[in-house]
Amino acid sequence: MRDYDEITAFLGEWGPAQKLIFLLLTVSIIPNGFSGLNIIFVGDTPEHRCSIPGNLNLSQAWMNRTIPLVPGTQVQYSQCSRYRLDVIRNLSEVFPDPDLLNVSGIDEEPCLDGWDYSQDQYTSTIVSEWDLVCDDKWKEPLTTSLFYFGVLVGSGGSGVISDRFGRKIVLFGTMGVQILFNLLMTLSPSWEIFCLFNFLRGIGEVSNYVTAFVLGSELLQKSIRVTYSTLGIGCFYALGYMMLPFIAYFVRGWRMLILTLSLISLLYIPLWWFIPESPRWLLSKGRVKEAESIIRLMAKKNGITPPAALFTDDELEHMQNKQAKSVPVIQLIKSRNILVITVISMLIWMIVAIGYFGLSLNVPKLHGNDYLNCFLFGAIEIPAYIASWLLLRKCPRRFSHAGILVLSGGVLLFMNLIPSNHPISTVLVLIGKMGNTWAYSMLYVYISELYPTPLRNTGVGVSSMGSRTGSIISPYIVLLGSYQEILPFIVMGVLMVFAGIVVLFLPETFNIPLPDTIDQMQKVKWCKCSHSDSTQTRENNVVILKEEML
Repeated sequence: MRDYDEITAFLGEWGPAQKLIFLLLTVSIIPNGFSGLNIIFVGDTPEHRCSIPGNLNLSQAWMNRTIPLVPGTQVQYSQCSRYRLDVIRNLSEVFPDPDLLNVSGIDEEPCLDGWDYSQDQYTSTIVSEWDLVCDDKWKEPLTTSLFYFGVLVGSGGSGVISDRFGRKIVLFGTMGVQILFNLLMTLSPSWEIFCLFNFLRGIGEVSNYVTAFVLGSELLQKSIRVTYSTLGIGCFYALGYMMLPFIAYFVRGWRMLILTLSLISLLYIPLWWFIPESPRWLLSKGRVKEAESIIRLMAKKNGITPPAALFTDDELEHMQNKQAKSVPVIQLIKSRNILVITVISMLIWMIVAIGYFGLSLNVPKLHGNDYLNCFLFGAIEIPAYIASWLLLRKCPRRFSHAGILVLSGGVLLFMNLIPSNHPISTVLVLIGKMGNTWAYSMLYVYISELYPTPLRNTGVGVSSMGSRTGSIISPYIVLLGSYQEILPFIVMGVLMVFAGIVVLFLPETFNIPLPDTIDQMQKVKWCKCSHSDSTQTRENNVVILKEEML
């Protein structure tokens, strides 16, 4: 019985139709690169100090003395306190020159009249508009975490929705969700409303990305899928990442920046008329004529005459019955070997996500120009994706993955020996970011190879939840920098080295056939499988096979 790939083999591997689909789907990923990370500039904290009312009639000399210096410094002024203004006003009437007395002994008070923000870099950010500083500093990382919490929710539902309503509808529907809530964010009257729209935007963000990944995998032939999922999607995501600082450089207000990015995303809506629905999905729903129409159109674009009859009745029935059944998540904990692999996979995915998003969000804290640094952080991902593609083709998974994580983590730890204002510190962070991206892009392939066919989607889905958890945590890792500048890099470096060591406990999958049953899975060598576990594994295989036969 022929499967779908064998039936459509006459189309060829890389004709004009496949090239067009490859290009259009990867281009549709670009908005994810600049939309998902726009908080780098939208939520940045400008230099600020307590506002001093102008009706106090203080001289300029006394105005310059109203803000205390940060203890241990001679040039850095406090951002969250000022000297008591009633005392300052009384002293200014007696001492016209503040140099005649020591003002450091005056009691301090919080910024009761708000803050004055520097406009050297931004005309406005959400921090300066809603005063997300000092006692409300916790709101800044929460804003970003809520977006990634939306990503977590969206990743859980996008697969179910696309299986029910189709890949193409969900791809463009979620693209519309991104644009809609981006536009609504520009109208936000308060921080709370902004956070609500930001959360809803996160739901559409990942759904669009995942659906494009699935649609491309189903439309393209086997030999192209790995290239599409690593080089194609990865490099075009990086291209969108690189566009973000370029646009933000010219648009310095947060509302106009989000509006500009939303209008650019509108340009992708016409792709609806050029990207086809997945014939695989159509066949699974019994919509045979629509599937045949798409396949014949692809054949026409490739200059190929298709067979008079594409499918036999038996083949149609076989493909519809072959659709993957939902396997209960509980199957992941019934075998000790699967449970250990799942726990380790979730842990590694969480740490790698903390590193990726933590380094990306920390760009404004680095030495040098924020816009150039952000551009370099996007550009460095392209060689990382190319390197991961080459490694996946030629090298063992376990040792290459471990080596990359230990190297990138070690580079970040080495930063503790370099002054933070030295250019070499930025170079080291870029190396760490490249290694982290390298490891991130390899994870999907490596983790999917560990699970047997009936559990692969469930296993990868549950394991990748660790990535969403890591992205939610990452803004708080960045927040540690407000207490000690090097602290985020130490935390991320230690975690990545730890993840590199933990990877070594996973089994190797390079040049090993994908397992079709639980018995065929590679074993975690230090995890001894008892007789009861072996019996349970055989029972699990029987249960899953019965479910597939129903």
